[in-house]
Amino acid sequence: METFLKKEGHKCDVAANGAVASEKIYTNSYDFVLLDLGLPDCDGLELLKEAREDGNESAFIILTARDGLDDRLKGLDTGADDYLSKPFSLLELSSRIHAITRRKFGLKKNTVQVYDFTIDIQNRSVLCRGEEVPLTRKEYDLLHYMVLHKNRVITRMQLTEHIWGDLLEDDYDSNYIAVHIKNLRKKLAAFSQHDFIETVRGIGYRLHMPAEKNQ
Repeated sequence: METFLKKEGHKCDVAANGAVASEKIYTNSYDFVLLDLGLPDCDGLELLKEAREDGNESAFIILTARDGLDDRLKGLDTGADDYLSKPFSLLELSSRIHAITRRKFGLKKNTVQVYDFTIDIQNRSVLCRGEEVPLTRKEYDLLHYMVLHKNRVITRMQLTEHIWGDLLEDDYDSNYIAVHIKNLRKKLAAFSQHDFIETVRGIGYRLHMPAEKNQ
């Protein structure tokens, strides 16, 4: 799963038991947690319950060999967002992740229109009037994250944690993000005159998108 998801463009951490998973979930902000119920040191449902009681808002997908209805209902009632019984297809896992993303951010499909640009979330591509915009992986990740959090101010710290997976210690507010944003703007400007990425001085960035263009 780790190899597959990394090829899909995801940043992944792996925990081999409940104790390590609990620490990682507590200290990091994850979009998704793929949770096996059969952990060597605890029941995965206890870990899910603990996370939800702590206010964790990650999307949890339960992965388990338990396929009984009672087990599925218990997992969903505890706070799981989805449930996959083993064995399962990695392509199905990817589809479930995209479906949860659409629901979470109110998207009706896997593409988002931003003025002249079409962001294809599933294929990780950006088109402008049918022509592909050549973005690097980091540039696409930045744009994708801002599109999902449209019209909201996103701090440099949030962007750094999302793109690199960890805060760069005391250097998180350096010019790493600024350089990537500058390059992203330059590439988008070569295709369209719409400049929809606003710099919020001293804080971070905001992507402006009219309400009727949100989906």
